[in-house]
Amino acid sequence: MAKSELSKIGRTAKRAVIGTVKGAGETAEAIVETTRDLLRVSVDGVADIALAAEKAVGQIVAGAVEASVEVGEDVMLAIKSAVRGTVRGAAEVGADVGKTAVAGVEGAIKAAGDIGEDTAEAIEQATTGAIEAAEEIGTETVDAVRNVLKTTVKGKSSK
Repeated sequence: MAKSELSKIGRTAKRAVIGTVKGAGETAEAIVETTRDLLRVSVDGVADIALAAEKAVGQIVAGAVEASVEVGEDVMLAIKSAVRGTVRGAAEVGADVGKTAVAGVEGAIKAAGDIGEDTAEAIEQATTGAIEAAEEIGTETVDAVRNVLKTTVKGKSSK
């Protein structure tokens, strides 16, 4: 794998996901909960929650992807779970869920590309994770997330 370019939050996400996955039997849910909590902590006390959440999401997803590679877990499961967790976290702190979903998909595309994974599959898994999280939040949120992802992700190419 290429040299890691994770920020402090990305490195924290990576360490947290590694620790959680090693200690948990259910990888997907462990990643969802860890990434949700990391997003919540990342924006705690920040005046512009939406901007802080958007900036943190890509790094949190990248950290989860690097962690999955390091511990031999399924990268696509990590992408789906990390995006799902960050979208849930965004809803809990009052950040824009649609923008968070887009940032999560973009982070997944970059992280997958950086390690040579199929970016088209990363898009599919990331959007699925975002929509699953939106479904847990409510009908209006699902519609908003689907609409923003359709417009934003349209035209993204695979590796």
